[in-house]
Amino acid sequence: MIETFQRSLPNGTTLSCRATGKSGQPLMVFLHGFPEAAFIWDELLEYFAEPAHGGYRCVAPNLRGFEKSSAPTEVADYKAHLLIQDIQQLVATESADGAMAALVAHDWGGAFAWGYANAFPQQVGKLVIINSPHPGTFTRELRNSAAQQQASAYMHFLARPDAETLLAADDFKRMWPFFTLMKAGPDGFGWLTADVKQQYREVWGAGLTGACNLYRVTPMKPPLPGQTIDSIPVLPRERLTVNMPTFVFWALDDAALLPGLLEGLEDYVPKLEVKKVPNATHWIVHEQPQLVAREIEAFLQRNQ
Repeated sequence: MIETFQRSLPNGTTLSCRATGKSGQPLMVFLHGFPEAAFIWDELLEYFAEPAHGGYRCVAPNLRGFEKSSAPTEVADYKAHLLIQDIQQLVATESADGAMAALVAHDWGGAFAWGYANAFPQQVGKLVIINSPHPGTFTRELRNSAAQQQASAYMHFLARPDAETLLAADDFKRMWPFFTLMKAGPDGFGWLTADVKQQYREVWGAGLTGACNLYRVTPMKPPLPGQTIDSIPVLPRERLTVNMPTFVFWALDDAALLPGLLEGLEDYVPKLEVKKVPNATHWIVHEQPQLVAREIEAFLQRNQ
């Protein structure tokens, strides 16, 4: 049974959350990306709350700007350290020691999970990243790979001042192609049912400005015509290292995030395992949730 609640945080943010499992059990936190929401994790929340699969307390917040979470309008309110602070304060309400047994994240959620794991390693027992680039390799590929620059060009559309208006028009006509223009998974687009579409309409109908502000605030975008790669910051190495056991789950048919992002990842993440999944796209959590759950469980068991 999925429980839903609103959690008010000391920094003034309120996060709408979905959760399973008993309070006081080891905590797993799940972070979604764009254009998704916390509901994408429902099957995994139920899986890992079962005693046979660890009996975890599982919590999936909607990030600020998504669903019914706080959605400040200022672009600067979406800087990474503020979203990391949201998650840190949420964890403090769910865990007596302010720590997680595991942090699982996809897409933009992964961007904040990488940063969280670097800044607060004592609070993250194990890290699971699903198709979300590490900032070190993403910077390299945005600066040096024409293919990744082209694959990431959509970020500039989402950063336009009128992006949310364009995206919401005609029953979110421009949103659905984020899913359907990628190569279909092994079961086609069968996961994109009428019920799932309605869940997305409800999330997007609550507002898209916060989601678009993630693209407006980040300097990690490919250079526009006439720009140089110098607009892309290069972070110091101490901001990039992640030292806890880390499992990177990578669907190889992701049209936006190319496999080159995995190259050299072990230089930043010494305790790294990588699972490459052919015939799966960026939306693998929707496409193959049971495979994702089993692989995460096996990783957690290997690193007990």
